[in-house]
Amino acid sequence: MFNEFKAFVMKGNVFDLAVAVIVGAAFGAIVTSMVNDVLMPPIGLLLGSVDFKELFLSLNGQYFPTLAAARAAGAPVLAYGLFLNAVINFLIVAGVIFLAMRAAERLRHKPEAPPPATKDCLYCCSPIPLKASRCPHCTSAVGLAAARS
Repeated sequence: MFNEFKAFVMKGNVFDLAVAVIVGAAFGAIVTSMVNDVLMPPIGLLLGSVDFKELFLSLNGQYFPTLAAARAAGAPVLAYGLFLNAVINFLIVAGVIFLAMRAAERLRHKPEAPPPATKDCLYCCSPIPLKASRCPHCTSAVGLAAARS
């Protein structure tokens, strides 16, 4: 049973999926840090020293100085600043995945066209099978029979 499990886990698709999940999680952490630590502080500064992580609306009408204070008090909150950060994270990840898939599609080998199964008659330009010695449309000799004449 262990050998069967080992064979299953070592199959290409399962192993590739595991690697993709690990790399994806690491990439997600990088994007989250980029949004929270690099992208949003300058945007918040341009908008008048706004910290997007602290943008929230208390649904019970009470005032709380921070989101952490509101949550500690058990107040229902609408944390739209965190939602904006999550949307920006998603857009960055989706954009990178789109670009990666586009690049992978360009690198993918395109299947070669199959060899033609027909040729054109030299006299009537109708398609005929490659092995034909006479055209079924105009009955002229084609291929090897035409070369012998």
